Amino acid sequence: MSLEVGLVGLPGSGKTTLFNALTRGHVQLGEHGKPHVGMAPVADERLPQVAAVIGSPKATVASIRLVDPAGTGAAQLGALREADALLAVLDAFSTDRSPEDSIADLELELVVADRDHIERRLEKVRRDAKSGAPEHKAELARLEAALEHLEAGKLLRDFAAGLPAELEPLTTKPLIPVVNGPAGIDAAYEAELAELPEEDAAAFRNGGPSALEEVTHDLRGALDLVTFFTANENEARSWLLRRGRTVLEAAGQVHTDMARGFIRCEVVHWQDLVEAGSRAETARRGLQRLEGRGYVVEDGDVLNVRFNV
Repeated sequence: MSLEVGLVGLPGSGKTTLFNALTRGHVQLGEHGKPHVGMAPVADERLPQVAAVIGSPKATVASIRLVDPAGTGAAQLGALREADALLAVLDAFSTDRSPEDSIADLELELVVADRDHIERRLEKVRRDAKSGAPEHKAELARLEAALEHLEAGKLLRDFAAGLPAELEPLTTKPLIPVVNGPAGIDAAYEAELAELPEEDAAAFRNGGPSALEEVTHDLRGALDLVTFFTANENEARSWLLRRGRTVLEAAGQVHTDMARGFIRCEVVHWQDLVEAGSRAETARRGLQRLEGRGYVVEDGDVLNVRFNV
C-alpha cells in the first residue's frame, strides 16, 4: 500500500497548486466537492544507475499518494484521517498573514476537526457504557479526557493517556510546513515546470534540483523512510518503506505473493552493485548476502526475493 500524505492550507495558500506540481496534475483552482487524489513521484538518482547495471529497460520511481481536501472544515479534513502525515502549505507571498500565524490557524482547524470527531464517537460510547462493561467505561473516560484536552486548544500528540487506534486523530500526525513564498518554494512556478519535459525543466533551473525534491526529502525524514530497489530484465523500481521494517514486509509491498511464498532474499547495497557492474560479480566478491524474513531493510538495499507460491 502506498504511503498517504494530506495537504492542508488556508484559502489562497497555494495548496492545490502544490498538489498539481507534486502530482503533475491539472486540477483547476476553485474546484470544490470531493478531495483531489494523485500520486507524487519521488525522484532518486540511484535508480537509473541500478537499472543500467541490471539492464532494465524501464525505471519506475517510488510514489506517495497525495490527498488534497476541498477545504479546512471538519467534514473536508475528515478525508485525511488515513494519511500518514500532513503537509501544511503556508502562504508567504501575502503580507496579510505570516507563516507562523498560518500554521497556528491550521492547527486550530485540526483541533476543531478532532474535537467534532471525538464528540461523535462519545455519543456511541456513552450508550455502550450504560451496559457497565469495563472496556466501554475505560474508553469513555479516555475520550472525555481527550475532549477536554482539545477544548483547551491542545494537540492530541501531547495527550498522554492514549486513544483507540481506529480514531485516527489528525493532531497526532506529523505536520510538515511548506512555505510557499520567497523564503521557500514557488508552487505556481514549480507547477508550470512540471508541465515541461524533464530536460527543459532542468534547463530553467540551471541544472539545479527541483524545489519539490526538498518537500519529498522532508516527508522522508518526517516519516523515517528508507528506499530499497528491485530490478530485473524488465524493470527497475524504487520503493519506500518505514525504517525498521523487515524484508518480508518489503516483499509484501512489491507483491503479496512474494510475502506469502517467501523463501529467502539476495541483498546487495546499490553502490556495491554499481561498482561491481553485475550481480554475478557482487556474489564473486562476497558482497551479496542471503537473508531470511527477519532481515531489517536498510536504505539503498537492492533486493532479489526468492519465493514460491
